[in-house]
Amino acid sequence: MLKQYLEVGQIVGTHGVRGEVRVNPWCDTPEFLKRFRTLYFDATGERAVKVISSRVHGNIVLMQLEGISTVEEAAVLRNKVVYMNRKDAKIPDNSYFIQDLIDCKVIDADNGTEYGVLTNVSETGANDVWHITKDGKEYLIPAIPPVVIETDVVSGIIKIRPLRGIFDDEN
Repeated sequence: MLKQYLEVGQIVGTHGVRGEVRVNPWCDTPEFLKRFRTLYFDATGERAVKVISSRVHGNIVLMQLEGISTVEEAAVLRNKVVYMNRKDAKIPDNSYFIQDLIDCKVIDADNGTEYGVLTNVSETGANDVWHITKDGKEYLIPAIPPVVIETDVVSGIIKIRPLRGIFDDEN
């Protein structure tokens, strides 16, 4: 089941004396985080906070949050994770969030062999690398079109055509 509220960043500090916070975005770009008018301090959506203003500053986002007007109030929020509501995010078709991939079952697109569960994603620059775990052993696969054949995060199944040697001892 897909989560309704997804982690989107972490407050890492304050900015200025009027209560702005510095948010380290956990998304593809800081601009994506800047789009939201409401964020949440919990994964259930019960602790909403209105975003008064936001702007990109280097690789972080500076935000003014409703009810926070002093540097002291902002400092209390340091290290808090902020969440977004999935319904507020506009993403292209056939796109998904990394959090949606975690715990998906990974199987062979051709013969149905089960390779394990996707447990982590490393963003390397050229392409993401997916960490597949089975029986305590971790395998790394490149998340590229020739390898990743189908990704169905709703059913929790990823079909791949692995490169030779990843799941066996071939050279």
